[in-house]
Amino acid sequence: MSGALEKPVIAAVNGYAMGGGFMLVERTDLRVAAREAVFEVSEAKRWLLGGYNHGHIANLPYPIAMEMALGFRFTAQRFYEIGFVNRLVEADQLMPSAFAMAEHLLTLPPASRVNTVHMMRQMRPTPTPELQCLAAALREHGAKSDLMESRAAFAEKRAPRFKGWNNPEDRYHLPSLDTLKS
Repeated sequence: MSGALEKPVIAAVNGYAMGGGFMLVERTDLRVAAREAVFEVSEAKRWLLGGYNHGHIANLPYPIAMEMALGFRFTAQRFYEIGFVNRLVEADQLMPSAFAMAEHLLTLPPASRVNTVHMMRQMRPTPTPELQCLAAALREHGAKSDLMESRAAFAEKRAPRFKGWNNPEDRYHLPSLDTLKS
C-alpha cells in the first residue's frame, strides 16, 4: 500500500473486489478484470465516513467518485468504461492477459520501467493534510454504535437499525475545514 515496491503491480480481478479487496486493487498500477467481476467501496455501509478518498486516488470524475464513496457497486464493464480497469476480458483470458502485460513490461529497459513507475506513482493525487484532519473529525461525528450495528446486521443477514447521532442536533453541526482551524 505504501508504493515502496519498485515493480509495477498488475491486478487480475475475477469475482468480487470489495472493501479491503478493492483497496488492494486500487493501489495496483495495471488492472485486468473478468467481465463478471464486481467492485465496491464498502466504508459507507460499515463506518461513519464513506470511502471519500478512493475515487480521488483513482483520479475519477467527481460524480463517479461520489458514487464510489456512497457504496454503490460497479461492474467490471463500467469500471473499464471510466478508465479504472485497463483490460476487460473473458474469465478464461484473465491470467493470460495479465501475464501478457507482465511480459511487455519485461521488454522495457529496467531503469526506464522503474523510473516511469516511480514517477507515475508520485503523480497520484492524495488528500491534503487538512482534508485528512477533517476526515478524522468526521469519523467521530456520529453514533459509534452504528459501526457495531452495521457489522451485526451484516453477520445476521438483516437490515441495519441505525441511530445516526447520539444527539440528533449534531446532524446539523458537521465539522468543517473552518471549524477545525478555530
